[in-house]
Amino acid sequence: MIRTATAVWNGTGKEGTGNLTTQSGVLSKTQYSFNTRFADGIGTNPEELVAAAHAGCFTMKLSFILNAAGFTAESLETKCELEFKDGVITKSHLIVSAQIPGIDNEKFQLSVKDAEANCPISKLLNTAISSEAVLL
Repeated sequence: MIRTATAVWNGTGKEGTGNLTTQSGVLSKTQYSFNTRFADGIGTNPEELVAAAHAGCFTMKLSFILNAAGFTAESLETKCELEFKDGVITKSHLIVSAQIPGIDNEKFQLSVKDAEANCPISKLLNTAISSEAVLL
């Protein structure tokens, strides 16, 4: 399976503008620029997209791990805090809260650590990855 996305950029790094389009069409010429990356401009940025990808991938992996252990989550919600410092992604921190009938906290925490280490985006990132999890 191959997934694609296309970035178009016009102009200088600071004054230029660009857009991103994904294969699925969910992003279609979505604006990004210096201001959306380093200030408060309207649009997206690569780090925000990586954070969304990491949160989504981790959450789906956690669901698969829970299912394999005989549990089905009523809800899983993950926030990814991606630290971008001096031009480098230095850390990705996943914060998950979950409602999972019948699971104990120890099994839940082990499942979270498994997903943290083994989701495809975690394996892709060359940075410190951490998580914290609350079973509701």
